[in-house]
Amino acid sequence: MRLTYPPLKLLNRDISILAFNQRVLSLAQNPDYPLLERLRFVCIVSSNLDEFFEVRAAPHVDAMRDEQQQSEINVHSYQAISDVAHALVNKQYQIFNTELMPALANHGVHLVSHGDRTAEQRRWVAKYFESEVRPLLVPVALDPSHPFPLVANKALNFIVLLGGNDAFGRSNNIAIVKVPRVLPRLIKLPKNLSDKQQKFVSLSSVIRAHLSSLFTGREVINFSQFRVTRHSDLAVDEEDVKNLRTALRKGLVQRNFGDAVRLEVSHGCDEKLAKFLLQQFDLPEQSLYRVNGLVNLARLMQLADLAEGNDLKFKPFEPKISQQLVPNQSFFTQLKQQDILIHQPYESFESVIDFLREAVYDPDVLSIQQTIYRTGSDPRMLKLLQEAVRRGKEVMAVVELKARFDEEANINWAEDLESVGAQVVYGIVGLKTHAKMLLVMRREGSQLKHYGHVSTGNYNPRTARLYTDVSMLTSDIQITRDMEYLFRHIASQVKLLRMQKLLVAPFNLHRQMLAKIRSAELAAKAGKTATIILKMNALTDEALVVALVKAGRAGVEVDLILRGACILPVDAPGLDGRIRVRSIIGRLLEHSRIFYFKIDQVENMWLSSADWMNRNMMRRVEIAWPITDEKNRARILQECCQMSLDDNQDAWLLNQEGTYTLGAPKLTQSKAKAVAQEQTLSAQQLLLQKYAN
Repeated sequence: MRLTYPPLKLLNRDISILAFNQRVLSLAQNPDYPLLERLRFVCIVSSNLDEFFEVRAAPHVDAMRDEQQQSEINVHSYQAISDVAHALVNKQYQIFNTELMPALANHGVHLVSHGDRTAEQRRWVAKYFESEVRPLLVPVALDPSHPFPLVANKALNFIVLLGGNDAFGRSNNIAIVKVPRVLPRLIKLPKNLSDKQQKFVSLSSVIRAHLSSLFTGREVINFSQFRVTRHSDLAVDEEDVKNLRTALRKGLVQRNFGDAVRLEVSHGCDEKLAKFLLQQFDLPEQSLYRVNGLVNLARLMQLADLAEGNDLKFKPFEPKISQQLVPNQSFFTQLKQQDILIHQPYESFESVIDFLREAVYDPDVLSIQQTIYRTGSDPRMLKLLQEAVRRGKEVMAVVELKARFDEEANINWAEDLESVGAQVVYGIVGLKTHAKMLLVMRREGSQLKHYGHVSTGNYNPRTARLYTDVSMLTSDIQITRDMEYLFRHIASQVKLLRMQKLLVAPFNLHRQMLAKIRSAELAAKAGKTATIILKMNALTDEALVVALVKAGRAGVEVDLILRGACILPVDAPGLDGRIRVRSIIGRLLEHSRIFYFKIDQVENMWLSSADWMNRNMMRRVEIAWPITDEKNRARILQECCQMSLDDNQDAWLLNQEGTYTLGAPKLTQSKAKAVAQEQTLSAQQLLLQKYAN
């Protein structure tokens, strides 16, 4: 008899994203972490929330603005998201004010408020204000000829309620003070005023202390700092623009002044001032966030950077060269023997830069092709590509101009490469190029040999020290030939030739993953043992979620290691615990994408640039490549998957209620022998120790 189930009720994606940030915030309370590192996690949550509101909040706020869209469902959905977000922000400030700052003060690191400053410190701050701050502040008193100014996205401002009359005898009583972004948000007091400790003052407290001096002859009755977050997802109609780069440059200017989606004010902000601001920005009450401290905690990342003390920061970890690489031997020679895996950040990304450097200076290399998505501020790869052009090599860079919040940096990369004669293309209209590929073509005798690098992560040396990723250097004929065809397709937009090993979105990656899940489902129904292990950042594609649930109901054992958003409900009828979801949140940011399928003793594994999200599968150029070498596959399975499944320190488990709990994983019998329940195991810590030796 065939079982029937009710329609699958998916988890809310936005609430799942906020739940991820709740898990990140928990690290700020981890007593095993150094204090400044705990502060960093508070700052990271602020930065993540900024992006959440900039990208995800607009549809909800628009629905609340438009009375016709204010259905019971829309109002309830926005209210639920708002409740979670407000609770998260309140928790964030509670941790900052009552836990971290008092603990840092005990270690000699102080953020000194105006009320706690000595007379000497106040005099120094007053001089700093007069010389560095006041000249850049231009208060705007509001009246018919001075309307509410255009306030930039995420900029610091003050709203001031004034008493008395202005110089012309008028009683206009509200003024706005915009704080220029060029001013540092944190100032370190001189040593002679710090009693052999490290003392800092915030720019907002400096301005607050001297606010009345900006309004000579007027009384400051009330004031509040405020900050507005605006919708910042660039909308450019690629079909309707002649030059995407020029259009994006214009869009970057407009991004700072998109529709408002969130308003942050000081906790004690006068109710009338708060309502006035909500009206100015056309925001519903739910969009108002009263915060007990600085309105932008992300800026306190400066404190974590500026403050000193080895006991307050993580002990530095120096990545090792890949265990498969032979030092001082040509990459090309080594790649003829085997593929080389690099497990970042435990193994060094510098090997990728060294590979590119060897290709640039090798006279037999004729061509270098690379995708560029997020590169960071390290200029070495850019300079190497420029040097390759100067040495007469053909260089093609596929630069993704629409990489969110990295558009300007990527435009600059494109212009710098074009300035020396490199061929720069911007991918395919309507699709983001998110694949991570580097292809080198080398003349060897009468043959043209291909060497490639593919990765789950970006070509960004800085984040390569913080994000866990797996990349591979290879001379595999089929993989590198597929890469050549894909580069040609992106540049010329000719029909993509048949791939031998690569899976490519938006063409066949989604379909092939559905087919693999279906194969596991059918095998389980036939009485075979079927296992699926997936590790990625997010799972929000509905078709893939439905396929996984069907496989679980058929008897497939499914383990999902998902750092962020997940819409799959583990309590769906018929699963009976066969789908388990965990999130590893630790010192490093889990970023690798690994798709593993096993039916009886037959294993298949792919590494990929793609998460299982609809945008990755349908609106991006992504790749997945197979790991066919048995030793490499076993290593990835152990280090990236099994150790995460055995983690009972940094692992959060998605429970039947749709929330996450921190604790020891519920092991299946097949995994029980791997770890005793009473042991405390952190996959990241074990790998850091392993690669440090």
